[in-house]
Amino acid sequence: MRLFFLYTITMKKKSTLIDQLTERTVLVGVVSQHQSEEQTFEYLNELAFLAKTAGAETVKVFTQKLEKPNSITFVGSGKFQEIAKYVKENNIDTVLFDDELSPAQLRNIQKDIECKVLDRTNLILDIFAQRAQTSNARTQVELAQYQYLLPRLKGMWTHLERQRGGIGLRGPGEKEIETDRRIVRDKIIRLKNQLKKIDKQKEVQRKNRGKLVRVALVGYTNAGKSTLMNLISKSDIFAENKLFATLDTTVRKVVIENMPFLLSDTVGFIRKLPHHLVESFKSTLDEVSEADILLHVVDISHTNFEEQVEVVTSTLNELGVGDKKNFIVFNKIDAYTYVKKDEDDLTPKLKENYTLDELKNMWFAKQNNCIFISAKKKQNIDAFKKLLYNETKEVHKIRYPYDSFLY
Repeated sequence: MRLFFLYTITMKKKSTLIDQLTERTVLVGVVSQHQSEEQTFEYLNELAFLAKTAGAETVKVFTQKLEKPNSITFVGSGKFQEIAKYVKENNIDTVLFDDELSPAQLRNIQKDIECKVLDRTNLILDIFAQRAQTSNARTQVELAQYQYLLPRLKGMWTHLERQRGGIGLRGPGEKEIETDRRIVRDKIIRLKNQLKKIDKQKEVQRKNRGKLVRVALVGYTNAGKSTLMNLISKSDIFAENKLFATLDTTVRKVVIENMPFLLSDTVGFIRKLPHHLVESFKSTLDEVSEADILLHVVDISHTNFEEQVEVVTSTLNELGVGDKKNFIVFNKIDAYTYVKKDEDDLTPKLKENYTLDELKNMWFAKQNNCIFISAKKKQNIDAFKKLLYNETKEVHKIRYPYDSFLY
């Protein structure tokens, strides 16, 4: 059964996306040859959650079946006019597209839709800008924003800053758009140099930690990594039922029985994450690269957790750490529900018809090192700690073969 929820919230604080008041938003997605109807509604469901996280209220969803997204207006001309009419008649503030719009698509859409137009990438960047707390994270977000903006400057003239220099410093006949492009390119170079300095500082910090075993929490956004981090390390990292609640990497020293190790919490991954965004956040994900063990946290209660596992695995491979020692932590078993089939129903079981015990005996649980827990309800945590102790001990044995008193 296809489920789709529209999220609404009451605004409680300022947002970089919204102007003090909750924005009314419509979502737009396409059912194509590469994306089934079920997938489209799943992605739009996630987009609605992203909008909620940014502080927007989703009031309507538009979908259309196309072989591929229209290269001019993303959707067909008839559907596009329907969206434009609805926006005008219902005082819509923002139209959110589920895929990244090309510069040409964005310009064409903005000609006829009389409100703000954003795509998934732009929305994610805005949430990142809200969540970034440290200088490192803010710099990475700013770099990603400028890299996104550079090819889209034409037709969206906004003075990023006053033109630099003075008489004699501008090229002959240079246009405003060319000046903006030069400003953005200069900013990108400056931010990349700034990140290199931050990377060097972090490298020194990592060296100062000694050779303790390092464990990194990775996973899809909102899988419960920060909640698990707080539980294991007895810290108070911000954790909330929102996407990208954690953006800055946090490292804590943890001791289980007599085994000390470093545990790090990292930014969550998400579907359709643009390559340049992954590139910008590679310094934040250095903790993943330096880790000896990866704990892949999965929200078992999510209706499409298998695809989330694939997204995380693919991103880890892109970062060059896919072959690291890892095991899967299926979290939120307290929230897992299933629909019991009637005995007379002879159709094959769907995923939602399996009990948790049946899932534990399926192929994906058997072929991976994995454990089922609830960080929120503290279910099966002792077994998780024992597993974590054994894994870190094995790494420690190799690194310090003479510390036999620990074993």
